[in-house]
Amino acid sequence: HVQLVESGGGSVQAGGSLRLSCAASELIVGDICMGWFRQGAGKEREGVGIIVSDGRTALADSVEGRFAISRDNAKNTLYLQMNSLKPEDTSMYYCAARACPSRPSNSFELANAALYNYWGQGTQVTVSS
Repeated sequence: HVQLVESGGGSVQAGGSLRLSCAASELIVGDICMGWFRQGAGKEREGVGIIVSDGRTALADSVEGRFAISRDNAKNTLYLQMNSLKPEDTSMYYCAARACPSRPSNSFELANAALYNYWGQGTQVTVSS
């Protein structure tokens, strides 16, 4: 099965930046959907950004314009660039993957974390004022 390992989290001041990385043990171009999800203490898990098998991306409204998701197929690595960080971004960030459906919907993938069957261990992001 696919193994995912996140890195790049840390503690920053509001307005700062971080880049998260997710290294995958295997990545089949054209077949894999991958995304970043986050979960704060006592909160439900929510989608942050998704990239589907055809390369299309989507970001949650709360991070649009501040975050960017990208993929390096040669390195089997998914990235989340986070700029202009806010205290409300504080959360554990998880990388997830699943086999894409034949006609993936980016917005659908972002909203359905329960469908993802491969997860990393998470990396903590803390933003202070």
